[in-house]
Amino acid sequence: MRARAALTVERRGGRTVVSTLRAQAPLALVPRRGAAGAASPEAVVHLVGSASTPLVGDDVELVVTVGPGAALVLTGVAAAVALPGSGSRGSRTVLRCRVAEGGSLDYRPEPTVVTARADHHTVLEAELAPTASLRARDVLVAGRLGERCGRYRGTVRVTRDGHPVLVQTQELGDPLLDGSPAHLAGHRVLGTEIVVDEHPAPEPAAGEGWSLSPLAAGGVLATAVAHDAVTAGRRLAEATGARHRVASQRPAA
Repeated sequence: MRARAALTVERRGGRTVVSTLRAQAPLALVPRRGAAGAASPEAVVHLVGSASTPLVGDDVELVVTVGPGAALVLTGVAAAVALPGSGSRGSRTVLRCRVAEGGSLDYRPEPTVVTARADHHTVLEAELAPTASLRARDVLVAGRLGERCGRYRGTVRVTRDGHPVLVQTQELGDPLLDGSPAHLAGHRVLGTEIVVDEHPAPEPAAGEGWSLSPLAAGGVLATAVAHDAVTAGRRLAEATGARHRVASQRPAA
């Protein structure tokens, strides 16, 4: 199944509104409405899988545009389960984002479970203006309980003002790689979170199952491993929280 979707938000009258919303099955985009949506200065849009997806052969692409000064929270409502199928091609999910001056994007999908015999690829491309900010989280689960992980390959490319901030590819499904102390170290869940904003990069930090790495062009990358998604999310939160603790502990100039 091939699907293309587009989402654009703009700042109008002190709040962010959705100006473009187009989606095709198996992906649905559902904005938060009602009193909560009207009272919020940011737009909140939920990603909803409207069919069993990603399935082998699926090719889904979403283009997100955040206008000047606008703020978007793009969040999932349920885990994505990468499934095998009868075709020979793998599945692919692509998110392309452009965030204008003063805009912000908070991308928080639910975990992706890579089931046995699945072959799933993801791409996240984000182009940020010099004063734009990004927070993007990704939590991967290597197989359902008691089963081996299928094949997964995920690429992240983030630029700011035309300069590379992060270019990274992660893979799951190779038993030797997944068992390596430099990768999953025998854990089932891998979580990463990139934060790019106006705050200065902290010193590197680490704790139980997590690490925090400053990026040369600004921003930080948090990485966590765990045996379950809840613990991985908690460790990512601990890592990003350490960023502010380390910065506050620096001696005054």
